[in-house]
Amino acid sequence: MKQFSYTVSFILLLLGATLTANAQESPLTVEGATTISADMAKTLHDRGVPFVDVRTNDLFETSHIPGATHLELFGVFDEPNLLNAAAKDKEVVIYCAGPGCKRSSKACTKAVSWGFKKVYYFRGGFPAWRAAGLPTDPP
Repeated sequence: MKQFSYTVSFILLLLGATLTANAQESPLTVEGATTISADMAKTLHDRGVPFVDVRTNDLFETSHIPGATHLELFGVFDEPNLLNAAAKDKEVVIYCAGPGCKRSSKACTKAVSWGFKKVYYFRGGFPAWRAAGLPTDPP
């Protein structure tokens, strides 16, 4: 009976660790939005598509994608402010601090619910941009 108890405890411990690890990752996709890579993000950036950074103030001030509008998710990210950055029928790229950050997925979900039609979910976010050797502001 003791062996069974240890086995069940071990399985529950592993299950808890797995759920905790998965809880840290942002979703791979967001319904109504298009998930993009750093290469596609660069293409959109080069075309002048607006980028919205939903990271914290300190991360944005440290460095960000050039020309990005900062709308911190738990601060000023709302429909009127997003409308100042992008029209509902135009493209917009939303990013945060990479796959371990859920801010951009939450922001994309909100943007889609507000009627934005061409939302791009840059899941890799700023870390993927920087890892691709793309320009940052400040460098």
